[in-house]
Amino acid sequence: MGVAQNEEIRHEKTGIVFRPGLEGVPATQSAICDIDGQLGRLSYRGYPLEDLAVHSTFLETTYLLIWGELPSPQQLRDFEEEVQMHRRVSFRVRDMMKCFPASGHPMDALQSSAASLGLFYSRRAIDDPQYIYDAVVRLIAKIPTMVAAFQLIRKGQDPIQPRDDLAYSANFLYMLTEREPDPLAARIFDRCLMLHAEHSLNASTFSARVTASTLTDPYAVVASAVGTLAGPLHGGANEDVLAMLEEIGSPANAAAYLDEAIASKRKVMGFGHREYRVKDPRAVILQSLAEEMFARFGHDDLYDVARALEEAADSRLGPKGIYPNVDFYSGLVYRKLGIPRDLFTPVFAIARVAGWLAHWREQLGANRIFRPSQIYTGRPLRSWVARESRVPAAGA
Repeated sequence: MGVAQNEEIRHEKTGIVFRPGLEGVPATQSAICDIDGQLGRLSYRGYPLEDLAVHSTFLETTYLLIWGELPSPQQLRDFEEEVQMHRRVSFRVRDMMKCFPASGHPMDALQSSAASLGLFYSRRAIDDPQYIYDAVVRLIAKIPTMVAAFQLIRKGQDPIQPRDDLAYSANFLYMLTEREPDPLAARIFDRCLMLHAEHSLNASTFSARVTASTLTDPYAVVASAVGTLAGPLHGGANEDVLAMLEEIGSPANAAAYLDEAIASKRKVMGFGHREYRVKDPRAVILQSLAEEMFARFGHDDLYDVARALEEAADSRLGPKGIYPNVDFYSGLVYRKLGIPRDLFTPVFAIARVAGWLAHWREQLGANRIFRPSQIYTGRPLRSWVARESRVPAAGA
């Protein structure tokens, strides 16, 4: 018999309160990311996301997240060069990926590939700063290469080798699309990665911290987080947003679609977030990036549908604190960049590896294995029933 998981329960004997999804229950302390959901503010290590999106790069932001401070010019050059040197993956990893079914989801391929890195770098020395640095470099460098490699392999092509003359984001787009990207497209994609790099204790980050608390290797930590991100309630919502916009079809249909969805209590994709009661600050930036993309590379009519839907939702959902989240405009940007729709979540993972590794390193600093309690809702103690006396179990 299933147990209700959608409402708060107070245990009669202990008085312990069960809150579904641990909503509002602190599970750790962290100095990495701060969210003010009422004001719509997001900061990494104290720096507002808006400032980082203008002045920083993804690799510089990654360094900030993991080591806590912005790097000096020399530290940044060294980090960028190390990542560049480790972009390539072993031919054995590529051969393994060639055995994956072409119909398999890219997130499953990424989880398997990320976990396989632990076989190649099996030394587990989590008390060694050099080991931690090297693991960070390898994962940040190789995850994009593996995502792009599987995309070409499933099309029956050989993966494209990274180009050392291209920066991090430009190189990924090159490996994915087989052509050197426009500098503006590469810069916008780099900003998208920054926006998705970290977001406090979301499901995949919590999964990463739980796995890290066992003192396993960082490749298993990232693989577990990828598996969590693959779930439709966490990653993949921007794919659903595009499908919804295509279903609506025209700005003129947006209000009627929204009214019908509200009346039938159907979720409107890309709206609402557990943390925010205003428009997601990442959505604000992504909307401006979308407009910048369209001004340079041509308009997307689905953007007009999105704007009409947001306008209609402002009066209907706004009073309830439901506004566009990060997924509402990101799919439109990725679509214009030429990224296949089922790679949207793997691209999310490329970015979020930075946050996962920041939480991995922080967890190691004051580790205690996670072992939460539960509230038992099963049967009381009962007597053994001999096999010949049993009746068929209900529901079997």
